[in-house]
Amino acid sequence: MRGILILIFLPIVSLAQTFQPKEISRYIAQAKQVTIIRDMWGIPHIYGKTDADAVFGLMYAQCEENFQQLEENNLEMLGRLSEKLGKTELYNDLQTKLIYDTSAAKRDYSRSPLWFRKLLDACADGVNFFLYKHPEIKPAVITHFEPWFALLRTDGSIAPTQNGGLRIQDVKEMYPVNDAISFREPASLPTEELSGSNGFSIGPSRTKSKNAILYINPHVTFYFRSEVQMVSEEGLNVYGAVTWGTFFVYQGFNEHCGWMHTSSYADVADLFEEKTFKTGKSLYYQYEGMKLPAVHKNISVRYKEGQGYKETTFQSYSTIHGPVVGMRNGHFLSLKENNRSLQALLQSWLRTKSKGFNDFKRIMNMRSNNSNNTVFADAQGNIAYWHGNFMPRRDVHFDYGLPVDGSIAATNWKGIHTLDETIHVYNPQSGYIQNCNSTPFTVSGPSSPERTAYPAYMAPDGQNFRAINAARLLSTSHDLTIEEVIHEIGYNHHLAAFDTLLPGLISAFESLPAQDTLKYLTMAIQEVKDWDRNAAATSVATTLAIEWGYRMLLLASPPAHPYQQTNNVGLIHSMMENTTPIKRVALFAETLKDLEKKFGTWKVEWGTINRYQRTSEGNFSDELPSLPVGMAAALWGSLPSFVSTTLPQTIKRYGISGNSFIACVEFGKKVKARSVITGGQSFDPGSKHFTDQASRYIDGNFKEVLFYKEDVILHAEKTYHPGQ
Repeated sequence: MRGILILIFLPIVSLAQTFQPKEISRYIAQAKQVTIIRDMWGIPHIYGKTDADAVFGLMYAQCEENFQQLEENNLEMLGRLSEKLGKTELYNDLQTKLIYDTSAAKRDYSRSPLWFRKLLDACADGVNFFLYKHPEIKPAVITHFEPWFALLRTDGSIAPTQNGGLRIQDVKEMYPVNDAISFREPASLPTEELSGSNGFSIGPSRTKSKNAILYINPHVTFYFRSEVQMVSEEGLNVYGAVTWGTFFVYQGFNEHCGWMHTSSYADVADLFEEKTFKTGKSLYYQYEGMKLPAVHKNISVRYKEGQGYKETTFQSYSTIHGPVVGMRNGHFLSLKENNRSLQALLQSWLRTKSKGFNDFKRIMNMRSNNSNNTVFADAQGNIAYWHGNFMPRRDVHFDYGLPVDGSIAATNWKGIHTLDETIHVYNPQSGYIQNCNSTPFTVSGPSSPERTAYPAYMAPDGQNFRAINAARLLSTSHDLTIEEVIHEIGYNHHLAAFDTLLPGLISAFESLPAQDTLKYLTMAIQEVKDWDRNAAATSVATTLAIEWGYRMLLLASPPAHPYQQTNNVGLIHSMMENTTPIKRVALFAETLKDLEKKFGTWKVEWGTINRYQRTSEGNFSDELPSLPVGMAAALWGSLPSFVSTTLPQTIKRYGISGNSFIACVEFGKKVKARSVITGGQSFDPGSKHFTDQASRYIDGNFKEVLFYKEDVILHAEKTYHPGQ
């Protein structure tokens, strides 16, 4: 009932890419319609006669920069990562194949409007043309890309799958494998360490120019997206960040408006506990007193092992709610979700050509975006915010944050909410909007939506210190310019979490008896007591506070509810609640001893320990050149996020995620924008664009965006057609 295991050894065959003459002729003809201009920073500005030409050029340019990641992102959505990375990905691939139906993606391709099918074809053709022109590039798995691949990742989020709180352990419990497979567990760092984003919209009442300003600041794994511009003679002119393997700008702007997405905890996917039983060899489940047969399907996952492959086949099931994705406490769990659809990909594309608030709202009304909040601004001075988009309607008497009873109709979804029924803000009187993966009920200060007006499942998101800091700064700012938004708000280094944490440490120390052995900490305690709680590369107090904070973090309580993970205000408070005063001081003493052991002194400046380093393989080393960084992780309330970690071979901390592509855009008669990307545009260590933006990224010294073609031509470094 739980699973059938079949292991087949298949030798690894040569992965040579071959293309038919008809395909090659098509590629060559379309390439002539495309011009790529790489500017002084190596950023590709792609010009095509049609939208499809621009897509073709974009995909070719992505392959030039990072074919390996483009292929890997496609493998992720196909449930085929194991074919490249081995059996540690087996259960992640199985989960993907349970949720994402490739046959449905193929059907969506065949029923796409002709104009959109041209984009899907161009997406695959651009990659295939690159492989044809570069036979020296050896794909790990995929030698020929298909146009329906794009219909699997239909938004550009770093975490595209909404699984209702499913755990990999649930999948393993339902579908056990007999041979010992050490699957990859999800990362153990708190959610806010690994992801998160800041989006600010500032209305004319708070800007010097009386134009709206949008601040785009996603926090993702470094180098997860690239910076591009796409232009066509069919009205496309969009600039921003593109996720490898997708053909639309995910976070960015055109001449009329801009949009920033932050990750949302709005409940858009639910697990249902099924009451199952077997009759003979058939599996049934109970629904409204009826005995319904579960639909059976075999799912095969192939994984690389040694010089060959092994293939594992699982017997899976589905119910009226969706696929049975796991088991918990002896109950089968089926998943109701809307992770991919033609409508979702259409929405992702169409918003890149939107012409202002009314047009953007019309596209938002497609209600197929299932993973994001949206912060918006336009050239007419409008600012807006939507908390989520696709939103199922449910019975509020049930807690959908946990698996609900699948045997009764009362728990079923009851259609989806209209756009204006979802949590939103349009042109708030406060003049600003901020969202930092936090509650929508503080996005615009006194103009924020009222919590009581919405069902709880729409916004289980908690509060965090980034949002508190952003609201503090925005609510007191006037006559803002792009430069002030970047430096005074976007790159504000105040670590608000320590406004809560440090008083408890200081008071605990000061209450110790005069003869206590821990009194030797006096100088170090004075260091953090005098600190302004702003992270800085030259600050010893920053080092002491953060290194102590991570020790405190280990004692924090996990979220009481799975949909409260963004409530890091509660997380920080639990650190204090779970430690005695003497324990806080003892952990501070441990911090000093560890620093003295590693560096010979506890007086270590933050920039000495917190470093930016970019290597071709991500193998950090204390022996290689690196740069000091004054930023800190979003966890501590830092608006610019720089999550760093030590590795077994290092004593210093190296950045792995946080600020990625960042832009600040002012909308007026002409677009004025600044941007920066982590390190540089190139993935070639030998290129000058490998780290030419690193210092700018660290300091918040954004470069000017070259949006208009005449400016691009003036700063062109290389102009060519794909394939030249």
